[in-house]
Amino acid sequence: MLGFFVAAKSNPYLYVMLRKEYPQFNKRIFWDVNFDALDYEGKASFIIERVFERGDVPDIRACRRYYGDDKIKQALTNAKWLSLQTIYLACAVLENELTDYRCYNTAQSNPEHRTY
Repeated sequence: MLGFFVAAKSNPYLYVMLRKEYPQFNKRIFWDVNFDALDYEGKASFIIERVFERGDVPDIRACRRYYGDDKIKQALTNAKWLSLQTIYLACAVLENELTDYRCYNTAQSNPEHRTY
């Protein structure tokens, strides 16, 4: 197995296939955190929620390529808060229902007070 990694380092194409490169997100999405210190695996839910909430189409595509639809679906359906616009976008991208999202169900069970 060690010989394979040595051969892969000498061949740049194989080395790129073995090493999973981080997606290139726009820094404006993560304006309030240290962008260079993002933990792409440990804070995956935070990153996915933030990209879908504030990112544009290339950012969402990069997120889907890096994390995959299953991990994105798990992170977004278990999110405590997402805007209604983001939930509709996620439904269209991931092909699921509004009622699959925890934050949508919570918002429906706690309607806002009406001002008279």
